[in-house]
Amino acid sequence: MAAQLTETYACVPSTERGRGILISGDPKSNSILYTNGRSVIIRYLDRPLEVAVYVEHAYPATVARYSPNGEWIASADVSGVVRIWGTHNDFVLRNEFRVLSGRIDDLQWSPDGLRIVASGEGKGKSFVRAFMWDSGTNVGEFDGHSRRVLSCDFKPTRPFRIATCGEDFLVNFYEGPPFKFKLSHRDHSNFVNCIRFSPDGSKLISVSSDKKGILYDAKTGDILGELSSEDGHKGSIYAVSWSPDSKQVLTVSADKTAKVWEISDGGNGKVKTTLTSPGSGGVEDMLVGCLWQNDHIVTVSLGGTISLFSASDLDKTPVSFSGHMKNVNSLAVVKNNKIILSSSYDGLIVKWVQGIGYCGKLERKVNAQIKCFAAVEEQIVTSSFDNKIWRVPLLEDQCGDGDCIDVGSQPKDLSIAHLSPEVALVSIDTGVVLLHGMQVVSTVNLGFPVTACAISPDGTEAIVGGQDGKLHLYSVNGDSLAEEAVLEKHRGAITVIRYSPDVSMFASADVNREAVVWDRASREVKLKNMLYHTARINCLAWSPDSSVVATGSLDTCVIVYDINKPASSRITIKGAHLGGVYGLAFTDERTVVSSGEDACVRMWRITPQ
Repeated sequence: MAAQLTETYACVPSTERGRGILISGDPKSNSILYTNGRSVIIRYLDRPLEVAVYVEHAYPATVARYSPNGEWIASADVSGVVRIWGTHNDFVLRNEFRVLSGRIDDLQWSPDGLRIVASGEGKGKSFVRAFMWDSGTNVGEFDGHSRRVLSCDFKPTRPFRIATCGEDFLVNFYEGPPFKFKLSHRDHSNFVNCIRFSPDGSKLISVSSDKKGILYDAKTGDILGELSSEDGHKGSIYAVSWSPDSKQVLTVSADKTAKVWEISDGGNGKVKTTLTSPGSGGVEDMLVGCLWQNDHIVTVSLGGTISLFSASDLDKTPVSFSGHMKNVNSLAVVKNNKIILSSSYDGLIVKWVQGIGYCGKLERKVNAQIKCFAAVEEQIVTSSFDNKIWRVPLLEDQCGDGDCIDVGSQPKDLSIAHLSPEVALVSIDTGVVLLHGMQVVSTVNLGFPVTACAISPDGTEAIVGGQDGKLHLYSVNGDSLAEEAVLEKHRGAITVIRYSPDVSMFASADVNREAVVWDRASREVKLKNMLYHTARINCLAWSPDSSVVATGSLDTCVIVYDINKPASSRITIKGAHLGGVYGLAFTDERTVVSSGEDACVRMWRITPQ
């Protein structure tokens, strides 16, 4: 067997309340770059399912930019490191430099592609550095800032200039190379969030949390004018991007709008259009990032939704796509295996369709965090970090009004009897709770610490896994559990138990990296030596025909086993998810879906060899 990646449903950019994010792109390939956790994401605006991910940063990445010729990408992280890598040939690393002593917030290439300027947090030392891209040697001194420098830019035409702005409310101007301080403006009265030269090299604009935008002469650094306050932003302006012809700019703000401004030759701006993105108008709809690339106007909201407007037809409804920002800790497949539901701890449930990708978020009335998640055709069952279990009806596109029930302890695991979904088994520290609809049928103290559980599809049998690695089998009669057998094979706490779809087998896995497939009738081990992970197993899934089982682990790998072959003939998908695999599901006999710490969902096609 072999596995091939067929689709990636990408994470959205990491965002932070009260801060902008600086996304960038490459007009030639029409791709955009953004960061989430330690990953740098490359997406193609006209091909939403095509995604590439760079995962070599040791710390969370903050910003990434293409070189002027589109051959290289420079990306930076919170430790002050800049990595320069090729856009082809498996992202070959060209160089790595320690540039600042703290987080880097922005970086830019010189127009000849030989120098890079980076700015950010300096821990008392320098907040800005410019260096040669091949050797890392300094090309200037950047004095004049006293606090974190949020943005920097390189003038795209000669004579070269560098402009910077930051938390000290300053906009500074440097001439070179070698670069030295020329002048400073303190015309903003709050953080200056983003600074950008126009593509034709004639003007420079800075935008700030004081709701103002100021325009400067790019060569001299003198102030020309500003964005008109008439119909202007009513909140902090987080980012700005020029149109390719240098005649307009795009701004985004905490007031949840984006604005397109016409910039006069004299350097004043007036609003041409105000763009409002679809959304409920909550905090997550604040706009924190933007990019004008070719005919695309791109905005990014605090909740991570990316909206694409057409610059030539601004009245056209934007195309919006979104996804997860945090660890995707569970997956479920519903509606004849056509729809994939993924959930993350922050309470987000996203709907994906094979071949299409993002198909919306499922809004619940109470958006509680999600620790455990299970779904059947008509409803989803979730638990949070309190003692409640929620049952929410699953309508066509949305969730109905859910009900919750208090089970008295924080749920550790939950399992639904698929043939009678009103029956559910919930494990808590000391035992299990049997639910029927919204009623607690019984709470059973089992006398050992419980870590995982599963209930058979018909609801007549329960398997409970303990901290000690033992599996206890119970028959379920009405409201009572009778212990039938104890299976000992695991050498670590049980993390997950799953019945096979044909109910002839079940599989279990533990923190000590081992999985076991059991025969249900004889209760003997059916497939042994499934010991190929190097860390805790987080999840497992069965193929619909019960012939294949897949396991996902903290070691970033997914391993797929054929039940009828020895475990050694497995397929290993290495590095399926940076930081670990947390969710697995099959959509058909040969297609497995995985999710993980990197906030992405991936689809793999398994081909028998």
